[in-house]
Amino acid sequence: LSLYSSPARETKYVENPQTQLEEGVSHLRHVMEPYTAWCQTELIDSTKVKFDSSLCSDFSSEGYEFLQHPPAGFYPRLGVIGFAGIVGLFLARGSKIKKLVYPAGLMGIGASMYYPQQAVAIAKVAGTQLYDWSLQGYIAVESLWKDN
Repeated sequence: LSLYSSPARETKYVENPQTQLEEGVSHLRHVMEPYTAWCQTELIDSTKVKFDSSLCSDFSSEGYEFLQHPPAGFYPRLGVIGFAGIVGLFLARGSKIKKLVYPAGLMGIGASMYYPQQAVAIAKVAGTQLYDWSLQGYIAVESLWKDN
């Protein structure tokens, strides 16, 4: 409770009158409403048909279901991984390469802490790809060296 009493205020809401511009825009919106509604329904229907017929619809519906019913602790983990990326951006002052490597590296470390099995699988695939690329580069340099 307050030690000091304050007098009761009587306030009354007064709406500002509409200007000519506001009235004109309002009238134009009311006139154009049937056309915009028709365009929106046509656009949504045609886009939905194209989207449903695409190959990505299975993946997007699975992703939508996953985000609607996530496993326990998913959003806190996602927050920690995102925060690691922000810290990486903060630490990567200066070089543009640092701005690419630090956030991705810290997010990768954070994700590998929470999802170690997936991290191992990705590391195996990435290692194989890196080995293949380095072998192709070695072959290309070797062929250039022999040609000269």
